[in-house]
Amino acid sequence: MTAPEFRPPEGYTRLRLTVAWDGAPYAGWQAQPNAPSVQDTLHGAFSRLTSGAFRPVAAGRTDAGVHAEAMPVHVDVPGSFRVPPEKLARALNAHLPPSVAVLDACAAPPGFHARFSCTERRYVYRLLPAAQRHPLWHGRALHVPGPLDAQAMNAAAAVLVGTHDFAAFATQEDRQTVRELRVLRVEPGWPVWEIHVHGESFLRHMVRGLVGTLLLAGQDKRAPEDVAAILHGRQRAQAGANVAAHGLYFAGASYPDRFLRPD
Repeated sequence: MTAPEFRPPEGYTRLRLTVAWDGAPYAGWQAQPNAPSVQDTLHGAFSRLTSGAFRPVAAGRTDAGVHAEAMPVHVDVPGSFRVPPEKLARALNAHLPPSVAVLDACAAPPGFHARFSCTERRYVYRLLPAAQRHPLWHGRALHVPGPLDAQAMNAAAAVLVGTHDFAAFATQEDRQTVRELRVLRVEPGWPVWEIHVHGESFLRHMVRGLVGTLLLAGQDKRAPEDVAAILHGRQRAQAGANVAAHGLYFAGASYPDRFLRPD
């Protein structure tokens, strides 16, 4: 089956951006009627440079409080738009708050769509396993005031990698719940540990539910072999609680070779 081609409207040009943000001030990426969003903030910066730009589209829709290190975004601008791509990041950043920045910009390859062309999304969840909190990681990593067993966490993670029904790890999800989890890996560090999560797509709060379940294994509250029963039971109450959003980062995305960014 041939992948669909996505084109901007007649008379418009599609631009590709990489955007980073601190999620604390926002209700997530997606525009909200009564709360600030990253999408509206970026669209507002475009409106200072041109009239008629469409709302930007991101590779993923992050929840409230979730950060982004490198989010691919596309924006369709009218043909009259005169800011060259090599100057666009600086121009937009002049109109963005400190919590959002455009890292780079270029013309989008033909047929590119930030969301629908994406073949993999990558997240990182950061933990601070320490007796005391650390002010420099406040709002950036989840403080866990006690030791964690990385070996047990990775044993539990290995059970979850692959194509499964992840209903037990999703919140208020009305879509089908089978997903392919390509990577789930715990990497101890100092002072912060990282949990890497890769897949093509994820269910609502799935990543935070997975991390919450790994924490149970790391704190010796559930045996790693219990995770298979949680997965197959499909009951949200059996898995770990959703961890706080402030430890979660959208870390990157992959696209087919024809959409690779120029060097």
